[in-house]
Amino acid sequence: MSFGRLRHVSERAEIGEHREALIAVEIPERPGEFLRFCAALGARNVTEFNYRYAPSAAARIFVGVSLQRGAAESAEILRALGAAGYRVLDLSDNELAKLHVRHMIGGHVPSIADEAIYRFEFPERPGALLKFLKAIGDRWNISMFHYRNHGSDYGRVLAGVQVPAGERPRFAAHLGTLGYAHAEETSNPAYRLFLGANGGG
Repeated sequence: MSFGRLRHVSERAEIGEHREALIAVEIPERPGEFLRFCAALGARNVTEFNYRYAPSAAARIFVGVSLQRGAAESAEILRALGAAGYRVLDLSDNELAKLHVRHMIGGHVPSIADEAIYRFEFPERPGALLKFLKAIGDRWNISMFHYRNHGSDYGRVLAGVQVPAGERPRFAAHLGTLGYAHAEETSNPAYRLFLGANGGG
């Protein structure tokens, strides 16, 4: 059995045994909202976080959350997010979401400007994603975010951030103070072909 197949079996087992909840959440499309959303989740272990900017007032994100208490905890999470004002949809039993949609969130956004792409690594522990977003701050708008917890010691994030050209040195200096390993990928051909503004032009 290949490592890819093992990962697939593990993911399905986590969901089938109510150890992971998959949810779709609609949040306002504005700087700082990622941070507010993660604060609403609390210190839970986020297993997956997928988002791509869309030119509208609301953003839709796909989130996986590790469960310690099964379906009861999943229901608590849905109630807490609803109480925080978010529109939430439970996708834990949705076969299309589990098999396909979770891997397809993204695409070109012709209207987006000043997007810089970075890879990050940070120590993996409950609450690490919230800590990471707090460190990044809300001065710059996050336009793309992909994170998946693979059970390793380090979490890996691919993030797009809208940083005007004149602010790039300040942003780079800010990243240097955070203590997270990172690398810029704005010129990476894979990004430009499949995710970049204007079809990678």
